[in-house]
Amino acid sequence: MPIGLIALALGGFGIGLTEFVIMGLLPEVAADFQASEATAGWLISGYALAVVVGALVLTAAVTRFERKPVLAVLLVLFIAGNLISAIAPDYGMMMVGRIIAALAHGAFFGIGAVVAADMVAPTKKAGAIAIMFTGLTAANVLGVPFGTMLGQAAGWRSTFWAITVIGAIALAGILALVPKTGHGDTTPGTLRSELGAFRSGQVWLSILVTILGYGGMFGAFTYIAFTLTEVSGFAAPTVPWLLIVFGVGLFVGNTIGGKAADRNVDRTLVVVLSVLMVVLVGFALTAGNQVLTVVSIVLMGGFGFATVPGLQMRVMKYASSAPTLASGANIGAFNVGNALGAWLGGVTITAGLGYTSPIWAGAGITLLGLVVMIIAAVGAKRAVRQTSADADTEGVPEAHAAPGGRVAAEHIAVLH
Repeated sequence: MPIGLIALALGGFGIGLTEFVIMGLLPEVAADFQASEATAGWLISGYALAVVVGALVLTAAVTRFERKPVLAVLLVLFIAGNLISAIAPDYGMMMVGRIIAALAHGAFFGIGAVVAADMVAPTKKAGAIAIMFTGLTAANVLGVPFGTMLGQAAGWRSTFWAITVIGAIALAGILALVPKTGHGDTTPGTLRSELGAFRSGQVWLSILVTILGYGGMFGAFTYIAFTLTEVSGFAAPTVPWLLIVFGVGLFVGNTIGGKAADRNVDRTLVVVLSVLMVVLVGFALTAGNQVLTVVSIVLMGGFGFATVPGLQMRVMKYASSAPTLASGANIGAFNVGNALGAWLGGVTITAGLGYTSPIWAGAGITLLGLVVMIIAAVGAKRAVRQTSADADTEGVPEAHAAPGGRVAAEHIAVLH
């Protein structure tokens, strides 16, 4: 394993910590700035919206530059945002810090996924992406609980000071350990070439699967505290420990999902989305049983995050000639899925359908994602067969039968 992947994972850990730890510190932040709960909540929503903007706009702005220096600049932006949050004198400045850090989030994961994939052999790309995203899962398993405890014990600002230090260490690691060029052959392209990748219908289908597949899991997760306390009957102090269990599921699912996607991306995504839908339905039906609830939480986290390496790999695969912007757009799609799942879950609760209704909503969204994934997989196989038939007819070697012939050959190897 290239040691540079550890530096990318550490950057992912800091970014994931910034995104999620604020949820456990909202009461302290709201009290400090004398803001209402709803107003303080915008520090979360505003961050998510800024991630989408950064994933698209900032990634598009830097496509022509070398990726390693861009990652370093993004981490400088991330460090600056958290430093501003740590010293913010008022709510407005705190929001500025959150937005600056969020702008780096989407672009870092989008470009970092391309860099990670290029650091390894073609058959290990999804696994390399999974290693980078391990930092994000570790942030949920370890970073958020301990970051929350630090903020509660030493003041919420101490947590953002700690994140700033983590960002500085990750920056040093990337400068020292990430190579300028990797094992792959993708190189920075022009914005025009990057935009050209979106002419592929498979890229758009992949992004749609990301929104629906990840949105289904996140819709169920957003209101999990209410489900655990009001339906399952757990005491409120137990919830953080149950979230750690959920985080363990994320970690395991991310690792296994990456290895499986390296063998066959489409088959992995179809199977994982199918099982995730079944898990969500089972969770909704058995949420009143505490033992089965714990099992469901682990499985929901595991299968929910097992989709991530494959989803990111798939969009990069079909945008292989210019993957950077498409990769960034897919990171934005994860956050659109977050917003969609959270919104629909909130609608069901407001409608009086109870605290298991977000889980049912998540299952429905996941089902739609599965349908789109099946359509995408069938279309991809049909295209490969047509390419093979054309190559046989014309007597042209298969790998050169169409523009981007190397990619066509890879598709055949992966799908069959």
